[in-house]
Amino acid sequence: MKTLAKEMDKREILERLGRVNATSQRQWGSMTVGEMVCHVNDAFKIVMGEKEARAESTLFGRTVMKWAALKLPTQWPHGVKTIPECEAGKGGTPPAELARDIDELRGLVERFTAQPRAFTYSAHAIFGPMTDAEWQRWGYLHVDHHLRQFGA
Repeated sequence: MKTLAKEMDKREILERLGRVNATSQRQWGSMTVGEMVCHVNDAFKIVMGEKEARAESTLFGRTVMKWAALKLPTQWPHGVKTIPECEAGKGGTPPAELARDIDELRGLVERFTAQPRAFTYSAHAIFGPMTDAEWQRWGYLHVDHHLRQFGA
């Protein structure tokens, strides 16, 4: 299973991120490419305790959804609603300059994967508390999902 804990998988994600630009067209959803990058940035910031988010965790989310999202060998489904703190126009960071926002995402991925961790994980808003291995798997899958959304 791919995970940001594996250097090869992290390099793959960062290389694909380099293919995202202002002309990248979404394959599904309603976010612009800039909103997508800011959405992923916000998600990492929440996980690393740099941005607050209200928990929306349920027993189903902490068990079945988390297991399915992190363990099943399938791509994440399209159209799953995000939390307001990561959504453009509802508490998420608005896009500024795409190249700068992408550079910020690169830095967040590097800090998220750095050893030793310079932060303590916050609980996932939907999946609840997770182990380091689960967080690194989530990080890969979340970025992969949104890169595929924009054809990268």
